[in-house]
Amino acid sequence: MQRLTRLIILTLLLVTAVTLTTCTSPQPTAVPATPIPISPTPTAVPASPVAGYTVVISPPAITEAYPAPDESVSSTLVYTYQIVNQYPHDPEAFTQGLVWMDGEFYEGTGLRGKSSLRRVDPATGEVEQVISLPDNYFGEGIVLWDDQIIQITWQENTALVYERETFEQIGEFSYDTEGWGITHDGRQLIMSDGTNTLYFRDPTTFAVTGQVPVLEGETPITRLNELEYIDGEVWANIWQTDRIARINPETGQVTGWLDLTGLRPPETLADSNAVLNGIAYDAENGRLFVTGKLWPVLYEIEVVPAES
Repeated sequence: MQRLTRLIILTLLLVTAVTLTTCTSPQPTAVPATPIPISPTPTAVPASPVAGYTVVISPPAITEAYPAPDESVSSTLVYTYQIVNQYPHDPEAFTQGLVWMDGEFYEGTGLRGKSSLRRVDPATGEVEQVISLPDNYFGEGIVLWDDQIIQITWQENTALVYERETFEQIGEFSYDTEGWGITHDGRQLIMSDGTNTLYFRDPTTFAVTGQVPVLEGETPITRLNELEYIDGEVWANIWQTDRIARINPETGQVTGWLDLTGLRPPETLADSNAVLNGIAYDAENGRLFVTGKLWPVLYEIEVVPAES
C-alpha cells in the first residue's frame, strides 16, 4: 500500500513538471512577411511651363502630350510674281516714293544733296519735271492728295507740300518721328517711320488721328518703308529685303507676303543700297508696278500664289 502511494505521488510530480515546462517555454515570434513589390500608380506632375503642354510620368517611360494644331489659325499666305512688262528707270534715282496718277509716275528720291520730286514718263523713263530739295533734306515717301503732293523727309521732321501741276512748294508740316513711307486710303494719310507702327494723319493738318502696330501673329514687323494702298490693304516694302508685306490697316495684321526674290537687276547686286523700294498701283486698270533704289528698270508685275 505504501508502495502504491509513492508511485502515485511520483506520477503526479512528473505530470506537474511537464505542465510547468510547457507553460514557461517561449512562444514562437511572428516574422513579418517579406514585402511584395507593388508597381506604383502613374503620377501626374504639374503642367510644363509651356502653356498647353502636360507631362505625365508613367513608369518606366515619360510621355509628352502636345496639343493638336489650332486649325482656326492658318499660315500667312505667300505670293510670288510674273513679269508683265518692264520699262526704263533712271539708275541714279534713289527711289523713296512712287505713285501712279493719270498715266504718269510721280517719284520721290532720297540722299542729301540729291533728293528730288519728279514727274516721269512711264514708257521712256524720261524725267519730265523735277524739283530738288534743299541739300540738308533727305527725301522719303510721297503721296498725292487732291491737287497737292506731300513729300516727307527722313530725319528732318518736315513734310513738304507742293502744288501738283507746277511743283511749287505751297506749305509744310512738322512731325515728331522719322519719315519713311506715306500713302492714303481716300480718307486719311497713312505713314511709316521705320518701326512697326502705322500712323494715321489728317491730310489737312497732318495731326495724328490714330495708329496701329504691324504684326505677323504676335511678331512685330519693322522697317516698313515705301507704302501703297491697294484694294483695302497697305502694301509696304520691308527695307533691305525682297519682300512686300500686305497689311490690314484696321488690325495691323500681315495678311500676306509678296516675295520678289530674283527680280532685282543683276547689275545692282554688288551695291547694298540698291534694294527693292517703290510700289505704284494703277487702280483703274489693276496694274502693279515695282522698282528699287538705283535700279535701271521698273517692272509691271502680276501677283500669283506661291507654290506650296
